[in-house]
This record gives sequence, C-alpha cells and structure tokens, in this order.
Amino acid sequence: MANDLLIGTYTQRLPHVDGHADGVLSARLDGTAVVDVAVAAVVPNPSWVAVSADGSHVYAVEETGPDGGVSAFSRLPDGTLRPLGRVSSGGDSPAHLALHPSGRFLLTGTYVGGTVSVFELLEDGAIGVRTAFVQHEGHGPDPARQEAPHVHQLSVDPETGDVVVVDLGLGEVRWYALSPSGALTLRPEATVAVGAAGPRHLAYHLDGRHILLLNELDSTLDVLRREGDRFDVVASAGTRGPSAAGANQTAAVRVSADGRTVLATNRGDDTIGVFAFDAASAALELVSVVPAGGRAPRDLVISPDGDRVLAACQDSDEVSVFAFDAGTRGLRLLGVSAVPTPVCLAFV
Repeated sequence: MANDLLIGTYTQRLPHVDGHADGVLSARLDGTAVVDVAVAAVVPNPSWVAVSADGSHVYAVEETGPDGGVSAFSRLPDGTLRPLGRVSSGGDSPAHLALHPSGRFLLTGTYVGGTVSVFELLEDGAIGVRTAFVQHEGHGPDPARQEAPHVHQLSVDPETGDVVVVDLGLGEVRWYALSPSGALTLRPEATVAVGAAGPRHLAYHLDGRHILLLNELDSTLDVLRREGDRFDVVASAGTRGPSAAGANQTAAVRVSADGRTVLATNRGDDTIGVFAFDAASAALELVSVVPAGGRAPRDLVISPDGDRVLAACQDSDEVSVFAFDAGTRGLRLLGVSAVPTPVCLAFV
C-alpha cells in the first residue's frame, strides 16, 4: 500500500497549462517507475488531492471558475474512488486543500478568488457544512502577479493547531486560530510578510520550530524560526544554480525525514534544488541542482521509505523517479514514466 499513488492533473486547456488528463489518476511506484496508471475519478482539473491518514478517503479540488468545487471520495480496497459528493469551493479556481489532523475539518483556498474555507467532515467522510469563510483583500507589490489575493496553500501548525495560509498575491503567510467549531480568527501579529518574493508553498521541519517557505516569484527559499507565538525569517537562499538564466518559477518544497535535506523544484530551469539544512543554527545552503527529468516540475514527493523522490513534470507529461540517498543528499534519475499533465502527487 505504501507505494500506491494518487495523481492530481489538469483536464482542460487553461492560460498556464495544456491540460489533457481525464481526472484523478491512480498508479503505483514499483521502485524505478510509475506503473498501472488508470483513471480513478473523472473530475475537472483536480490539480490538488489530499488523502486521509488511513487512506480511506480522498479529496480533490476542481480548479474551475467562476466558482470552483471540492469533491470527496471513499477509497475502496481495490483503489477505486467512490464519489461522496461535491461542494462549492467558495471562489474561483481552488488551488489547494488540506485535512485537519483531527479528521474533523477540510481546509481549502482559491487562487483567483483569494478565499479560505473550512468545511466540517461527516462520519462517512463526506463534506458537511462550511464552518468558516474568509475573503482576503488587498494586493502585493508586483502589479503583474500580485494584483489581488491569491491563496496558494493551507496547512495546520503542528504546535498550535492554527491554520496557516500562504497568499502569493498578498505576499504574506497568515496564521488563523481555529476554534473547536471550525471558525477562523486572524492572528495579525503572527503574519509573515515577504512581499514581492511571492510565497507559494511551505513545509514544516520535523522539529516544529522551523518552516521552509518557498517563494515563487524570486526563486528563493526562506527559513522561518518559531519565536514564542510567531515566526521570523532568519535565513534565505536562492533555488537556482550559478549558471541559470531566463525566467523561472519555483513550485514544490519538501523536507527529508531526518530534517537534514530540503528539496525545491524550479519551473523554467526545470531542476530540483537540493539544500543542506542545519536546525541548530538555521543555516541553509544550496548544495546541488539536479535536472528534473522533464519540463515544469510542479510537485515533488519523497516516498514513505525515504529512498525515492518523484517529480510531477506538468508540461512534458512525465513523472520522474529518482533514487535518494539521505546521507549524501544524492539524487540519481532512475527513469521517467508517461503520465498526462501531472501536477500533484500523493502516496496512499
């Protein structure tokens, strides 16, 4: 089971992607390749998927407009997905969703709409009532990419339980207190502003004290350190190699199980930046840049046993498979597998 995969895709041609998949895909990692690729659920533009801790339920955004959707599924023993219903995402083009660790709530955000929603989850895994709705307002300093709020990622602070919202359009990471009933209250004193850097995704370090924040617009990776009840930016490094030139946008960031390595993808350069991270000093160093094996590496995941890294190469219809040596931080390409418009990878 640990090698089973669900793959989020684009199914439609949009300004930023030529989507031509059929929905959420199921697949399996056999060690060197992604095999047995099949359509698990026909959904429009399921560009992000999330799986419950026990693998029994799956949730997918429908990145559509003017009002997108969120779909729920039960996952059957044979790996097929049975629909449990759909709700409005509360805005245009939902880009991300996340399950609360309690299993009681589903969090989602819309990129074009700039909204955040919390939904109650029912006992059978279906999506219940919306318990919170927040409309972000304002803009960031970049008039082309930050003309309005663009919510790109949601997560839950492992120490406090706060909902953490990365808004690329505002150039901010916001912390919201989540009440037992699912209501959100902004903690404005905790907001981290990085402005024109354009924050996209973050990953928590295993120590709970550090966050690795990936910035899309200036291709940087920031280290945030917890200080009391908030975080401060304490270090930063570029994600590109010394000879890189031309346009580039980052996409995915992951931290290895031992916390010593951070991986980030570059779309444009089509590379994976490999960083050494020292939690004691918060020092971050780009130690190598590895070709991604395909074009526009959108998502990247580390296998549950830690010795494989997969990159979803959106524009070349491939998933790259790498052997990963945590001791040396080495990435070695084992091969690429044909997958239509892959943009999100989730082990089940």
